[in-house]
Amino acid sequence: MRILVINGPNLNMLGIREPDIYGKATYDDLVEHVKQAAERLRVSVDFYQSNHEGDLVDRIQQAYGVYDGIVINPAAYTHTSVALLDAVKSVGIPTVEVHISDVREREDFRQVSYIRLGCIGTVMGKGFDGYVEALEMLIRTAGGKAETCGEACESPAPCEEKCESPAPCEEADR
Repeated sequence: MRILVINGPNLNMLGIREPDIYGKATYDDLVEHVKQAAERLRVSVDFYQSNHEGDLVDRIQQAYGVYDGIVINPAAYTHTSVALLDAVKSVGIPTVEVHISDVREREDFRQVSYIRLGCIGTVMGKGFDGYVEALEMLIRTAGGKAETCGEACESPAPCEEKCESPAPCEEADR
């Protein structure tokens, strides 16, 4: 299973921007956290971050036919971008909206999410672990078919626990 993780404006500034809300961990820390979880869950992840709405729309469109799921933190574009919503709806790829903070506890203008109308779920207020929860949601949506040693696995359990392939995990296609 291939999943694209998209992050919108200012998420490249994690660790610097409002650490009382977003913490002191950096964007690189986020990417590493999600990579480790993806490896454990036996899914392939790619990452994209942009501060530009059109670039985010382009990347969603480029995901068509390539990815099985999208995890997106549109950041400020959550509350303003019909274009991102339309892009997600146009590709038809199961998408989960993620927010590091709990936007329900923030400013009034953050209570509107356009992209949510095109998503299968939303995870918020769980920090970096929200991205992991989004990966798990996409795996469940795909019927629990994470790639494990080149075979469809009924559970996202690590290869050693579930794999029926005689090939060692490191050598098998993922």
